[in-house]
Amino acid sequence: MQVSIETNEGLKRKMTIAIPGERVETAVNARLQETAKTIQLKGFRKGKVPFKVVKTKFGEGVRQEVIGELMNQSYFEALNQESLKPAGQPQIEAGNLKEGEDFEFSAVFEVYPEVELPDFSKIEEVTLHAEIGDSDVDEMIETLRHQRQTWEKVDRAAQENDMVNIDFVGKKNGEEFEGGQMTGTNLELGSGRMIPGFEEGILDRKIGESITLDLQFPEQYHNEELAGQAVQFDIKLNSVSKQILPEADEEFFRSFGVEEGGEGAFREEIINNMTREMKTTSRKKFKNKIVDAVIELVDIALPEALIMAEVEQLKNQAFQQMGGNKEVDLSMLPDEPFQEQAGRRVILGLVLGEVIQQQKLQAEPARVRESVEELASTYESPDDVINWYYGNKEQLAAIESAVLEDQVFDYIIEQASITDEQVSYKEIMEPEPRSDQTDIS
Repeated sequence: MQVSIETNEGLKRKMTIAIPGERVETAVNARLQETAKTIQLKGFRKGKVPFKVVKTKFGEGVRQEVIGELMNQSYFEALNQESLKPAGQPQIEAGNLKEGEDFEFSAVFEVYPEVELPDFSKIEEVTLHAEIGDSDVDEMIETLRHQRQTWEKVDRAAQENDMVNIDFVGKKNGEEFEGGQMTGTNLELGSGRMIPGFEEGILDRKIGESITLDLQFPEQYHNEELAGQAVQFDIKLNSVSKQILPEADEEFFRSFGVEEGGEGAFREEIINNMTREMKTTSRKKFKNKIVDAVIELVDIALPEALIMAEVEQLKNQAFQQMGGNKEVDLSMLPDEPFQEQAGRRVILGLVLGEVIQQQKLQAEPARVRESVEELASTYESPDDVINWYYGNKEQLAAIESAVLEDQVFDYIIEQASITDEQVSYKEIMEPEPRSDQTDIS
């Protein structure tokens, strides 16, 4: 087997492979002989069809089948022979299939780039820490009470935090606009669901009252046809319901699984949960900072095939976030909005992979066990959950992958310059607006 490599632009390679005709004919004849043992043709007993007849009738199809198998086999043999690591599937161009002649085909593909790890000691970042105080716990209890809230209809004017049921029609220049009509919809006053002035305009209004509000859509509104536009809403107030919050009593505590110990045990359980969530959030934010810093230091030529694979994955994630609507065709989603994040993912994957290879890292069993136990601790029967993970190779592999990623970040962080900063619990838990975020678990 003869192999020649042509280096095209960037990471593209064209590998031409010549398979000796003798090898092709030997494989074709062997396949035809096997076929002759099993086929049955009219006028011949099974397995007694002359080889010449078999070759005439099935030779062309068998040749194509054998050539396909030889191409696949030779392609991987050539990659191994030339020490090439392709990024993505190749484009195959086949030559002639004539009997007795050498068969030649070419494969065009991109290769993985050589990754030169940056100097991680140049990274300077801050990691955030916080103490959970009584006020944080009090606020969390209020949040939990609101999660269990109920509503009771009242015969009075609407107030802040009330739930109102309304009909409304939106008009621009006197004409109704698309999406501006609702009938019998519930709205919690103070939720900020509607444009500025809408909820405020319902306050102190009575049931059955009709309201007309002159408002303006925000300049940054998602619908460009309405952004910044002056509009008018005609609203009818159908009903008003006041908020009923449950008391923080024994029954309330039991609804969250705290059967004994009263308020003290309940607060302890909340602190444990808040601590776990804070640890996870703080770690994620810190890792995102490290990701940004690493990407800033790295200059790597990226295979287009890897970027497009990530783009497709991001599209699929967006599709799932849209509810997995079967009517949505992923191919209709443009690539451009996903390409920057896809590129970041590829860079990060290449760097992490190189660290793993150079440092010969493997997921540490003790850390895997610790991660599984931490996940299991949030369930009623932790031992059952632990056994389930260790009995499910696919799920355990996902944990091992996350642990290995953490070990890579630990390696990077050990070399970086990291300072600690004490902040509030709220500051750690506040979401980060990151339009270009590379997903890090």
